[in-house]
Amino acid sequence: MGVRIGFIGTGGIAGMHLGLLPEIERAELVAYADIQVERAQAAADRCGGRAYGDYREMLDREELDAVYVCLPPFAHGDPEMAVLEQGLHLFVEKPQALDVDTARDIAAKVEECGVLSCVGYNWRYLDTTEKARDLLSGVRPALAIGYWIGNTPGSPWWRVKSKSGGQIVEQTTHVYDCARYLMGDVVSVYAAGTKGRMLDLPNYDVEDASTVSLVFESGAVATILSSCVAEQGYGTALEVIARGLTVKIAGGNLEVVREEETVRYPGRNNPYQLENELFLQAIEEENPSLIRSAYGDVVNSLAVTLAANESMESGEVVQLA
Repeated sequence: MGVRIGFIGTGGIAGMHLGLLPEIERAELVAYADIQVERAQAAADRCGGRAYGDYREMLDREELDAVYVCLPPFAHGDPEMAVLEQGLHLFVEKPQALDVDTARDIAAKVEECGVLSCVGYNWRYLDTTEKARDLLSGVRPALAIGYWIGNTPGSPWWRVKSKSGGQIVEQTTHVYDCARYLMGDVVSVYAAGTKGRMLDLPNYDVEDASTVSLVFESGAVATILSSCVAEQGYGTALEVIARGLTVKIAGGNLEVVREEETVRYPGRNNPYQLENELFLQAIEEENPSLIRSAYGDVVNSLAVTLAANESMESGEVVQLA
């Protein structure tokens, strides 16, 4: 018998998971809830199971083992708590919330209920990220440089900061989280941003670009850049620099530079599929160590991105506990 899965939210990133989960033998897709019930029905038609217009009804009626919460940032909070009240395992797409208190309340509830949790920080599941982590084991990085630079996503809510959190929170969060995964926790954040170049887009109030300086517990420092004005394209990357060693993750690939050689490792796995496989395997085997992005850990990644927003507003350095 497999893991019986329900979905809350079937648009956007949910489509990625709905396309991949049927390939996993232990996954049993049984129910889908979306406020646009026709979208839930489309998921049910595609993967089998029943559609609902209200997630509470789905949770009350269905016998589930786990629920995927794939909602826009502003909609998180109550759905996760409802899932946890049922004692179900929880997969949440990033970002988990738009405020740290909501995310920490959910993390505490996960612990209280004794269920497994996973957040969709898929960079952690790249085979190249694991290679980079192995290479950095026992090494003291001095500096990291990261960026997520591209165009503005099409979802109307994305360009409204009160709904998305802005690019740092909703998109570049993958780079911030990967930096934490490779270098440890962050203790201080200072950020600056700029606006005013995308005024032709309705309701656009997120930053056009930002630069954020981080200090880690280890003493290492980093700068992470974001911009959504590059309609011509640019890219995403994280480069970690230590004495005699540089590792760079870009486009899923890894470049390793030492004094006398440069070696490139192409990415060979689908990180979305691996995060799904490990989450479900962890449930079946009752082995939380398989999950690389448990909710309680990655709350700290959310905290860093929200601190960057706070610093942009105040012009001050934000210290993290």
